[in-house]
Amino acid sequence: MPYRRKDSPVWWVSYKGPGGKRVRRSTWTTDRREAEALEAKWKLEAFRQQQWDEQPERTFDELMLRFMKETMDRRRTGERRVKIALKPLYHAFSGRDVTRLRVVDVRAYIRQRREAGLAASTINKEVGFLSAAINHARKEWGWDIPNAAQGQRLTEPPGRVRWITRAESAALIRAAESEPRTPHLADFITVALHTGMRKGEILGLEWRRVDLQAGLVHLEGQHTKTGRRRSVPLNRVARDAILSRLRYRAGHCPASPWVFAHPDGSCILDVKKAFGTACRKAGIADFRIHDLRHSCAAWLVSSMVPLTEVRDLLGHSTIKMTERYAHLAPENVRAAVARLETDRSRSGHAETTAAAGVAVSD
Repeated sequence: MPYRRKDSPVWWVSYKGPGGKRVRRSTWTTDRREAEALEAKWKLEAFRQQQWDEQPERTFDELMLRFMKETMDRRRTGERRVKIALKPLYHAFSGRDVTRLRVVDVRAYIRQRREAGLAASTINKEVGFLSAAINHARKEWGWDIPNAAQGQRLTEPPGRVRWITRAESAALIRAAESEPRTPHLADFITVALHTGMRKGEILGLEWRRVDLQAGLVHLEGQHTKTGRRRSVPLNRVARDAILSRLRYRAGHCPASPWVFAHPDGSCILDVKKAFGTACRKAGIADFRIHDLRHSCAAWLVSSMVPLTEVRDLLGHSTIKMTERYAHLAPENVRAAVARLETDRSRSGHAETTAAAGVAVSD
């Protein structure tokens, strides 16, 4: 019979699995009758698997519902983006038995999405989500199902690198300051340009993670896209923007835990509309919020900051992500080529000396 645990609001069940081992699992429902129905279903599946080695049917819907319930609270990707990726997958695979899902089915899905005009990066996110769900089921639930989505990643074109100059950034900040309904926008843009932090990292920033004395912002794994903690230094310009938010908080919402807060103290969730208006006022076209991060990286690389240091500041998972900015530091390559002239000169001298019959010491 279903039972409740002290640490969980949902019903749990306990039954013998195919090998006689006791299985305890959550039903992920607070409805007792639904839990009882699931218990009966799972017991029957275990019996059939034990007696006739019959693999139970695993539907796509069951896979995704359970995967979402178990992992959504740990996912760094926003719920809205997850739902966008799931919608076309549901249209294609809802009701399907994932134990019978084959590579040809996934490739047909990819072909259909490409014919619909979707970018490779979008398709990769969708197929990657399906692959992650299947791998989770195999590892955590013991499902004996193939992962037909694994290894089906499309080749993506080089990532977008759009950045603005210092003069353009000044114009953008002035335009943001002229928006009375969004007093936080100029500070947001400033922090993004001078720290390279992502939009979610900035808007989700809490005062307890800001150390003004040390000039650092602390990001834990749950706050970052890569899941890795990092500390972001604040230069004078970024620190002044944070102090501006502190003064705003003192005058409007002194109890708010959020650095970027509305007058009522609630967290600001997005700045897309106001940002677009500021860009139009500043005469800056084809510029997105994430391009503020690209601008920070471009400024650093152009100032001859090593790529490894840029990687650590931005929190890239690999140096490959940072290398797309390498072309913005041509002087590094120029210096490398210049060394060839010196080496050639030395080599030529050695060859001439050797030709003259003079011994050259190692």
